[in-house]
Amino acid sequence: MTTHDSIHPETIHSERQTGEHILVCLSSAPSNPRIVQTGARMAQAFHGTLTALFVQTPDHATMNTGDQKRLEEHMQLAQRLGASIETVYGDDVSYQIAEFARLNHITKIVLGRSNVRRRHLWSKPSLTEKLTEIAPNLDIYIIPDAASTHNSYHPKKRFRSAAWNIQISDFFRTVLILLAVTLSGLFFYHAGLSEANIITLYILGVLMTSMATTGWSCSLLASACSVVIFNYFFTTPRFTFHVYGKDYPVTFVVMFVVALLSSALTTRLKDHARQSAKLAYRTKVLFDTNQLLQKAETDEAILNTLISQIRKLLGKHIIIYPARDGKLGTPILSPDSVSAEKSEFLTSSREQEVARWVLTHNKRAGAYTDTCSDARCHYLAIRVRNSVYGVAGIEAGEHPMDSFEYSVLVSMLGEGALAMENRQNIREKEQASLLAEKERLRANLLRTISHDLRTPLTAISGNASNLLSNHAAIDEATRLQIYADIYDDSMWLISLVENLLAVTRIEDGRMNLRMETELVSEVISEALRHISRQAAEHTITVTSTDDLLLARMDARLIVQVIINLVNNAIKYTQKGSRIQILTDKLESDVRIRVTDDGPGIPDEAKPFVFDLCYTGANRIADSRRSLGLGLCLCRSIIRAHGRDISVSDNTPSGCIFTFTLPCEEVAIHE
Repeated sequence: MTTHDSIHPETIHSERQTGEHILVCLSSAPSNPRIVQTGARMAQAFHGTLTALFVQTPDHATMNTGDQKRLEEHMQLAQRLGASIETVYGDDVSYQIAEFARLNHITKIVLGRSNVRRRHLWSKPSLTEKLTEIAPNLDIYIIPDAASTHNSYHPKKRFRSAAWNIQISDFFRTVLILLAVTLSGLFFYHAGLSEANIITLYILGVLMTSMATTGWSCSLLASACSVVIFNYFFTTPRFTFHVYGKDYPVTFVVMFVVALLSSALTTRLKDHARQSAKLAYRTKVLFDTNQLLQKAETDEAILNTLISQIRKLLGKHIIIYPARDGKLGTPILSPDSVSAEKSEFLTSSREQEVARWVLTHNKRAGAYTDTCSDARCHYLAIRVRNSVYGVAGIEAGEHPMDSFEYSVLVSMLGEGALAMENRQNIREKEQASLLAEKERLRANLLRTISHDLRTPLTAISGNASNLLSNHAAIDEATRLQIYADIYDDSMWLISLVENLLAVTRIEDGRMNLRMETELVSEVISEALRHISRQAAEHTITVTSTDDLLLARMDARLIVQVIINLVNNAIKYTQKGSRIQILTDKLESDVRIRVTDDGPGIPDEAKPFVFDLCYTGANRIADSRRSLGLGLCLCRSIIRAHGRDISVSDNTPSGCIFTFTLPCEEVAIHE
């Protein structure tokens, strides 16, 4: 089978739109690859969608091995060229194609036609002739196939052996039905009913036989036996096979034909019902697979879903190798394959070698193929175009998959690959979003630092220049005020740098905590010695329920937390406000609260007060100190201690910042 490298499925997929919808018909004919390739070129030229349809008829079960192999190769070719594989079931191929085209909004159909003409007037019309007749509104493109004239390819229709083999159970059912019908007929005969009623009774018996047995054999046997039994028991002379009436032979023939046609129709309806049930079940499995894959949140969950659903579809053992960075991962087996014997059977070195070949070449291999046909499983790639996300192995079993099972399996694996691709896209988007957020924070930080550093640096340089130029002309009180301003600005800059370094070290996990048992009151006292000089304009008090509260902490960092919280209260409250530091014990924790009676924090701003560079509506609290690092640093330090910090409203006004530390008991040595 030859293919043309100029046709790429990626091109067809990338150019698909909602315009032309091309349909090609799949068959086992040697010329079918040319039809598929022509349809792929048309889909590419019209920027349309390509669908490959296979109509499965009752004769499909009798298809020989060569035809089945060619059909599978043609399906694989259509799939490689970007076609969606679909399968329908029915006796009338042209009607099935026309109905599928109508329901799926097909705009163009590509068919093959040989140069062989109808030999007789009573010969059946060809597929192209019937399709042109029943679907006149479709654009049908007929590709001449001169090669078929020489090859004279005609698929051989053989009787299905399974349909003509009489099973013992079916034979006994047939005998019982004929016996029951004969006894009922004898009752009717003695009751004086006409022969027409008895003939109808035997036709009913044939119908019951068709419904109670499988295949055509018992139905044909019942039809023939009905005529013989009717002749023996109910025609004159009775209990012989002789016939006196001239009309009886016609009656027998009509009776046999009616019985045979009735059984044939009943058997055909049973076949259709059986195929419809299979189609409904497989469609449900495919639909459920789609729903479950949408709910799966990890790649492993997606692969486990595929295993369970393929197991439902085929009833065979399944193994899936996840693929990452061009290598196979640890295989995942179906739940009923985890036994040591079965696991060794499915994961042998030979099987893994075949799976690696499928991953490398992005083609199927293993059982029922020409590549590594000695393998015990049939391997297919879980792929979307050229991206392979895993390799699925299906145990070969006694019989290969039919075309419809194979197409459903390929669809399920494609859905799984698409779900894994979506998961990968989501992860990449999340990473890109995280990087963008980091870049945004970095840009905001740099912009805020450059803005907030400009004012204190300008004040420092201006005051220093004023002292250098006009030192003698400035009185002592003014000089002291300038010195104080320079000191305040420089201390703020030092605090800023320390906070920045502390935040980055803690967030990156590079700060080692020196955890020791400390007296909480001493830590608070140390912090109050380093708070802002503006503290004199406020009333700051410390209240504790226990003067000997001990806690496990890094004292240096907790001092920084209290300094930041108190300075934050000083910065954003009015002069003369009351600031309290409250400590108490809560079971195994020490609780520390910093309260104020200022204007408070709006409810919509509370979730963001601990974010980096967030200052709420107070963009510039004192014309320079608005960087918003203090509370972010506090949260990072407290979380590094394994606890958390929160903010709430104070009564009647203001806010409360609360954090906890691990409590330590006082050890008394006697």
